[in-house]
Amino acid sequence: MTPSYTAPAPEGDSADVVVIGEALIDVVTTSRGTVEHPGGSPANVAYGLGRLGVKTSLLTSIGDDERGAAIARHLSSAGVSLLPGSTSADRTASATATLASDGSASYEFDISWELAPVAPPSIPRILHTGSIASFLSPGAGAVKTLLEQSYRETMVTYDPNIRPALLGTHAEALAIFEDLVPLTDAVKLSDEDAHWLYPGLGLDDAADRVLGLGAGLAVITRGSEGSLLATPANRLYVPAVKTVVADTIGAGDSYMAALIYGLLSRSSDGLAPAVLEILGRTASKAAAITVSRSGANPPTAEELAAEPVPAPA
Repeated sequence: MTPSYTAPAPEGDSADVVVIGEALIDVVTTSRGTVEHPGGSPANVAYGLGRLGVKTSLLTSIGDDERGAAIARHLSSAGVSLLPGSTSADRTASATATLASDGSASYEFDISWELAPVAPPSIPRILHTGSIASFLSPGAGAVKTLLEQSYRETMVTYDPNIRPALLGTHAEALAIFEDLVPLTDAVKLSDEDAHWLYPGLGLDDAADRVLGLGAGLAVITRGSEGSLLATPANRLYVPAVKTVVADTIGAGDSYMAALIYGLLSRSSDGLAPAVLEILGRTASKAAAITVSRSGANPPTAEELAAEPVPAPA
């Protein structure tokens, strides 16, 4: 039976963006020791949007515990509000990230995912979801239901942020992903996501697959090689912004937040090539700022605007 999600009474002004997904504690282990940071891909996207000055709310599932309180304080510091029902878990989830000498991270998770039966109090301009929340039962079913109830009335963005250790078989995960894409407008994959979902396909073909499922915009990031932005009518590759890497934690989430920020503020030109280029270059700059400093530490709007987005060579 499909669960019913009841909207709570609105409190204050509605958010421009509602993010639905997991918030957890990243336990970062390096040769210098262990440090805990609030994290989780959807929570990082919400935090990144808040840092960019976007009115943002997060619907999640954290515990009424010390780690949950740390996440709530972290989000609040960026102006992000937790929606009612978000403090519903028995305990706050965690992910242990072990950093290699090149700054790359490997993860181990301690997470369960279930959403309280509530919905955002109003339809936002953009609804974003992704990552573990879109795959892990029972909460993944709730996420799909909320998208089914909302996608005709708002723009939906999706970042699957594939974590193979938490998924079932490839066939099961691919089916979940491809069931969600028709409910979305914009999908962002990393090149690793694309190769895992569609082994044997090139990035252009993977983008075509996503567009063929109904998304209006497919974005595939390629780390230091830049990103591909594709629509049914246009596509272009945007170079990465060169920087010295401290670590890669939160880079994709910062890119996603800046992409949403750009979609909110774009002109009436839709997704014309010039718009795609601005979207890609702004998001690439945000990711570059993030990887230049430790942890998931995305830029503020002021930092993003401090220098012009680099022009094409």
